[in-house]
Amino acid sequence: MRKQYLFIFLALIVAHTSQAQTRTTRIGYIDMEYILENVSDYKEAKAQLELKAQKWKQEIETKKLDINKLKEGLKAEKALLTKELIDERETEIKFLEEEMLDYQQKQFGADGNLIRQKAALAKPIQDQVFTAVQDIAEAKNYDFVFDKSSDLTMLFSNKKFDISDQVLRVLNRTDKREQLTKKQLKEQEVKESKENEIDENPAMADRQKALDEKKAAREKLIEDRRLEQEAKKKEYDDRRKAIQAEREAKKNGTVSETAKTGEAAKTDPASATAKPATANPTTGTETAPATTEPVVDKAAERQKLYEARKKELEERRKKILEEREAAKKAKEAETQKTNTTNN
Repeated sequence: MRKQYLFIFLALIVAHTSQAQTRTTRIGYIDMEYILENVSDYKEAKAQLELKAQKWKQEIETKKLDINKLKEGLKAEKALLTKELIDERETEIKFLEEEMLDYQQKQFGADGNLIRQKAALAKPIQDQVFTAVQDIAEAKNYDFVFDKSSDLTMLFSNKKFDISDQVLRVLNRTDKREQLTKKQLKEQEVKESKENEIDENPAMADRQKALDEKKAAREKLIEDRRLEQEAKKKEYDDRRKAIQAEREAKKNGTVSETAKTGEAAKTDPASATAKPATANPTTGTETAPATTEPVVDKAAERQKLYEARKKELEERRKKILEEREAAKKAKEAETQKTNTTNN
């Protein structure tokens, strides 16, 4: 009986050990500096702190200029002063120099105001980052998560193990959730779930990118077709108005402007580009004819634009078909490679 229990115990230990060996260790890292620089609250507070530091620097420079002026004055008047006055001036200068150095150390030293205020500024964001990292690590089974910007030396880091953008999304989601309604909150949760799936599967991220590119190309094609239809409709309306004007002119026994221009161009090409001389009723003299620009055939011009647009759309359509074919071949190659690896 004891032998049976011992055998079962040993079997359980072996199974547990083999399972632990087959499980791969998951490691990720973040860049705290990158995260802080992309948080709007931190950026605004940091800008205000930099303005304050600039003011401290200006105060230090002013103190230095005052001390230099006292030194120059002492140097110029030293020959005229007694030893007591010289000692008094030198003591004053030394006191001001020590005061200036103390002020500089107080503001910019290793434990100065600038360092302490920077730490106080970053601490709330860092606490949120640590909480977000723990949530991501627990949800996605990370064994270790390092900070690239810390004292830890990372000689090489693969970008695919960087979860800084995921942490930023968690921080932004927390800020947005406070301002969303229930419906918007539900939509946000669906979007977050999709983003998490993409983070988990890099191949899905590439596939999503290809889908977004195809969607953008399709929307552009639809917009081009809409513009083409509007151009055709405008051309049709212009022709309809011209025909209606000619009919009205014939009905009233007059000639429309379009017909007049056409007849003048047939009989006398020069008359289509120049007006006849007119007589001045007061002087009885004729004024010189006023030349005008030749009449532009708008219909022909529109037809040229239409042909050029049609050619451009055809080229774009061919390009989109080629890209789809290339993506299809790449997908088939990837599937074949995956099947080969699995086999």
